[in-house]
Amino acid sequence: MVRRATGGGPAGRSAVKGARRPEVRLPPLRPWPGGELEPDGDYDGLEFRETDLAGQDGVGARFMDCVLTGCAVDETGLGRARVLDSVLTGLRGVGTHLAESTFRDVEVVDARLGGTQLHGAVLERVVVRGGKLDFLNLREARLKDVVFESCVLVEPDFAGASLERVEFVDCALREADFGGTTLKDVDFRGAAPLEIVRGLDRLAGAVISTGQLLDLAPVLAAELGIRVEG
Repeated sequence: MVRRATGGGPAGRSAVKGARRPEVRLPPLRPWPGGELEPDGDYDGLEFRETDLAGQDGVGARFMDCVLTGCAVDETGLGRARVLDSVLTGLRGVGTHLAESTFRDVEVVDARLGGTQLHGAVLERVVVRGGKLDFLNLREARLKDVVFESCVLVEPDFAGASLERVEFVDCALREADFGGTTLKDVDFRGAAPLEIVRGLDRLAGAVISTGQLLDLAPVLAAELGIRVEG
């Protein structure tokens, strides 16, 4: 069942616990000297600026206290990577492989990504601000203290994922799949539009606005087998 907000003001907001946002404090950074990423590589305190990482293999790599700005990540292999205390701005690419990776205390700003593979990933204290993410694969992922803010998510796949203290703030959520998800303190009230094509029966633990409930009513009725006439 869907838990409905009791109001649009502070009293309504108290229905769910808010996400804890990352507090990234970067040390002085060294510029990336160039070359290619390496599997299980260790990258600490580096700035990657306008770097072409397309097609490179960084499986299992660790990025700690790093800044990536304007980098191309088309089909970059970063499965099981760890991205910690870092800021990623203006990433662009299609088919980036980040399955089973870990993002902790990370800001992702103005990304334009398509078909990013994050299935089985762990995201904790992450803000995704601005940009557009098409066909984001978060199947079986674990999200805790994650905020999607002022961004566009087109056909994101959360099937089987676990979401705790996740917020959608001034965010477009189009044709999302929440089949088999587990939600706790998930706030959809800032999503406009809020389009859910699968998994409405899994939204216990979430809060939506009255207007969103009305918008979802036809899909909810169809999923419950309710015929609406007249």
